[in-house]
Amino acid sequence: MSVSKLSKIETGRLTPSVADVERILGAIGVSEEVKSEYLELAREELTEATAWRLIQRMGLHKAQEQTRALEAQMTLLRLFQPALIPGLLQTPEYIRAILGRHGLTEDVLDKTTQSRLARQTVLYDSGKELNFIMTENVLRWRIVSSARMAEQVDRLISLSRLPHVDIRIVPFAVEQNDIANHAFVIRDDRTVAVETVHAEVVVTDPRDVALYVDKFVRFADVSVSGEEMRTFLTGLRDDLLRERETG
Repeated sequence: MSVSKLSKIETGRLTPSVADVERILGAIGVSEEVKSEYLELAREELTEATAWRLIQRMGLHKAQEQTRALEAQMTLLRLFQPALIPGLLQTPEYIRAILGRHGLTEDVLDKTTQSRLARQTVLYDSGKELNFIMTENVLRWRIVSSARMAEQVDRLISLSRLPHVDIRIVPFAVEQNDIANHAFVIRDDRTVAVETVHAEVVVTDPRDVALYVDKFVRFADVSVSGEEMRTFLTGLRDDLLRERETG
């Protein structure tokens, strides 16, 4: 290991990998018991997973408030979503449709919906750069009725006109050079939150964060944005409205 890398680890400028920690512990000759303890801490530091059942036990509205605090501190957001409209862009009806599938009581549903809507004030903070990429199927899932989905698309069009908000769509028709595995959120290019079926995983190792940044950029390269994106959404909204009229 180079002296410069070791110095960065010692001063907290670089988070060591599990292999780095094991190498250092081996070099200084600690016992197997101590090595095991520190390696476990290293693994927890690099990737932290919190099961959804624990988040629900804490209170979904409180989890929304914690996320709001993170969003207040960040200056750069990169969010990729291949399944749902991102929470910051959702209409109240869309929010309730999503949360309503978790078996919440009406009181908890109301609190969590209001907490998510309160988070959306960050959209109007011009000191932040907010970037969203969705795949086209997000706009075609029947999460809400055609009429409600048309309202949701209108909201996307409106928000996309904010100068510090960039909303992009990856169309079905474009040739893909990557795989839309799952949703992820990158904050300040320092942490990544990944939503899996059972948990939220938080990644902090710079090398892993860089993988997600690269993936986001690759999808951005094949997405439509600006007026082209708004034209795309307008056509999709009109299709939804015609579907409502003939349904």
